Amino acid sequence: MTTTSDTASALPPGAEEPLPPVKGTIRRLLAWIIPANLSIFIIWGAVPGILLPLQIAGVDPANKVANLAVVATVSSFAAMVAQPIAGLISDRTRSRFGRRAQWMIGGTIIGGLALIGMAAANGVVQIGIAWVIVQVAYNFTQGPLSAILPDRVPHAARGTFSALSGVGVMVGAIGGQVVGSLFASNIPGGYLFFAGLAVVVITLFVVFNPDHSSKQLEREPFSLGVFLHTFWVNPIKHPDFFWAFLGRLLLYTGYFAVTGYQLYILQDYIGLGKGAASAIPLFGVVSLVGILVATLVSGPLSDKLGRRKIFVFASSALVGLSLIIPMVSPTFIGWLLFSFVSGVGFGCFQAVDQALMSEVLPSASSFAKDLGVVNIAATLPQMLAPGVAGFVILTFGGYIALFPIGIVLAVLGAFAVWFIKAAR
Repeated sequence: MTTTSDTASALPPGAEEPLPPVKGTIRRLLAWIIPANLSIFIIWGAVPGILLPLQIAGVDPANKVANLAVVATVSSFAAMVAQPIAGLISDRTRSRFGRRAQWMIGGTIIGGLALIGMAAANGVVQIGIAWVIVQVAYNFTQGPLSAILPDRVPHAARGTFSALSGVGVMVGAIGGQVVGSLFASNIPGGYLFFAGLAVVVITLFVVFNPDHSSKQLEREPFSLGVFLHTFWVNPIKHPDFFWAFLGRLLLYTGYFAVTGYQLYILQDYIGLGKGAASAIPLFGVVSLVGILVATLVSGPLSDKLGRRKIFVFASSALVGLSLIIPMVSPTFIGWLLFSFVSGVGFGCFQAVDQALMSEVLPSASSFAKDLGVVNIAATLPQMLAPGVAGFVILTFGGYIALFPIGIVLAVLGAFAVWFIKAAR
């Protein structure tokens, strides 16, 4: 006969019930995760998608593709390394404010100062150095922020929390493209705006959603072996974690191989020329409609059905299919349809992916570190995609070669999810 304690001990670490909130109810946390994620992801939508390409093109128009590939690759590598380290450090932090708050606020302050540095930069090297610091700093905010779900959210509410978190992520990312385009003629002003927004919102998040003290938690001694294992989770011991990681990696790589060059694709492939930046807000709004509808339906529905995999599978397949549209129809309408369909796919993905990930985490003592490793699946494509995409564009003589690659990778990502056994 299985006892309650036996059942609880058999739960995966990410499925254990957390302590109740220090202040208010879980609804307060559910409400605040939207602006918190938005304040960070609006930077990822505006800077690499709009402001950084415009700034680099303004410095050296003839070599804009190659220069963007180099800057994006180096900075994304820094982000890939930074987030698991940030997670490891926050997991081991012991203070009366908990494990995450100080790193979240500190990351936004340093990242904001680096954005100010980008505003003053006038060369590709200066821009690249400042952007690396931005990536590292804001990942010290994003890594601990991603651990809020397994830290504090009850298992039964994780689909809803993941959906609301996904709203913040995607509204930020897509909204960043819209807001970023408004600063196309005043790039330094844009950097100052996004820096200030993140500091204010993340500080308010921490104040209104205090964490439990972590002083009573056992302090684990640091070792070089533990540090080196920060970037590694054994796929044999934790196959579900591996398949979830691989599914996200493939989908993001396929998607960012195309969207990482959206501005240049619109200028040179779709044929919008100098009107590309001003058209991005429209595409962003259309994508946002698809994202919001899919996110708000998929998250609560996955909680109700108790299923995650079918939603992630469908979203990956839909993103892959959406990439066919601009490949066969390189027109304004074609990109508009792509924006909506890919928005629906990514909205569905963001709604349940974080909840799925929380259920396959290897260890309860290292949520932020393990989620940092998971998030490599999002940052690594951003590191590799610009370089690979730039090589493909320059080698095969056009942007059209990017779309078949994106389709194959996204669909393979969908099939990877079916091998997960711990989640339905």
